[in-house]
Amino acid sequence: MTTFKERMLSGETLVGTFLKTPAHELIEVLALSKLDFICLDAEHAAFDRGRMDLCLAMARALKVPALVRVPVGAPVELLKALDSGATGVVVPHVTTVDKAKEIARAGHFGHGGRGYAGSTRWAGFATRAMPDVLQQSIDETIVIAQIEEPEGVAAASEIAAVPGIDGLFVGPADLAVCYGKTDQMDPQVIDAMRETGKAARAHGKAFMTFAASAEAGPALRALGVTMFFVASEHAFMLRGANTEADALHKLD
Repeated sequence: MTTFKERMLSGETLVGTFLKTPAHELIEVLALSKLDFICLDAEHAAFDRGRMDLCLAMARALKVPALVRVPVGAPVELLKALDSGATGVVVPHVTTVDKAKEIARAGHFGHGGRGYAGSTRWAGFATRAMPDVLQQSIDETIVIAQIEEPEGVAAASEIAAVPGIDGLFVGPADLAVCYGKTDQMDPQVIDAMRETGKAARAHGKAFMTFAASAEAGPALRALGVTMFFVASEHAFMLRGANTEADALHKLD
């Protein structure tokens, strides 16, 4: 069986979205869509431990690959997400190779790394042998470094070379802000994205970013993006609501 990690590293086009509302019912609904994955946005939305756990339980039950964008790259934040059943983590503000090594270590078992517990949801609630659980981490767990500052762009090649880092997520909004720009498509931002993509590909890692809509796809694909985090359920609801309202208002 091909894992989500294998699909991601193969360069297959993968489409997901950010979930901003900490509600397991939305996992159920999105599981019926054609999306390849969901990313719980615990950095910019109100996911506490309990609600994240419930959403990940639903995703695990429905076999929906679920990533968590953790609020910070502290090992405890990675541990909470992974033990609860996350397929992987997206870690913001990775600016140095040392930070990349820290999160890669925290996301995987080993000396100084992720603490082992066979009693978690991710490990099967104490129903599986240690060798199986350790192999699952190798086969399944994904650690993604988010590159969103100029320092991260400069260190992108070193970051991508770190074992245990599986992909680079470039953050165009934060990059634009850091460069003093107000347009995410500013040439300086695009150049930074292009260089980050080159670094990811050179080391066999996945390259991904946020896309406001599918319209951005061709331009992002030209930069080497293969994994798209498209909008969020907030955006989907507003677009759907506005489309229907506009159509009916035209009856006046």
